Amino acid sequence: MVQQCLDGFQHFFATLLRCCDIDLYRPTLGLDDPERLARETVFSVSEIEALYELFKKISSAVVDDGLINKEEFQLALFRTNRRESLFADRVFDLFDTKHIGALGFEEFVRGLSVFHPNAPIEQKIDFSFKLYDLKQQGFIEREQVKQMVVATLAETGMNLADSVIEEIITKTFAETDTKQDGKIDKEEWRNLVFRHPSLLKNMTLQYLQEITITFPSFVFHSQVDDT
Repeated sequence: MVQQCLDGFQHFFATLLRCCDIDLYRPTLGLDDPERLARETVFSVSEIEALYELFKKISSAVVDDGLINKEEFQLALFRTNRRESLFADRVFDLFDTKHIGALGFEEFVRGLSVFHPNAPIEQKIDFSFKLYDLKQQGFIEREQVKQMVVATLAETGMNLADSVIEEIITKTFAETDTKQDGKIDKEEWRNLVFRHPSLLKNMTLQYLQEITITFPSFVFHSQVDDT
């Protein structure tokens, strides 16, 4: 079930990177120093330039202000601003390191950098841990796991009895909560991931490494064919 929760992010970022049929396409500021971003992330300069074209598409979808607000984030994901998603909210909040309710280009790049194939595994572990740490307490409680599981099931159209969900969570905590304090800290989460590497499967998106090939029209500033 933990894997099912993480599976939602594979679809999330795949959809995000394919939102490029949004018609609004006006220049915005933000690509000031791609070389510096390349040094500080795992992206190459050409990959950052390609991501900038994607960023401009998303950030001009509702308000052309050079920032991605939560509504635009939702629009990029679901093609509508009406559907609520706990996953989209959590990813947006983790990307929004300045806590201003909007993403600048650097935050967008640094957030996606965690999902690059060359990103250090510790970054992936840290990000996945924070996804479940809904209260930002430094540990994951049973109720937080259940909240994420229930949200995943609802968004994927799956239906499991509450007793089944409780049993799955109980087994997860029995294996993971080695300190037996009713919560999962980062060390316990890391140990769980190393025992079950598949938990991080969807924390790596191969096409981020190939974005200039997948979306070559970004480099030439032309409209993207959504096929």
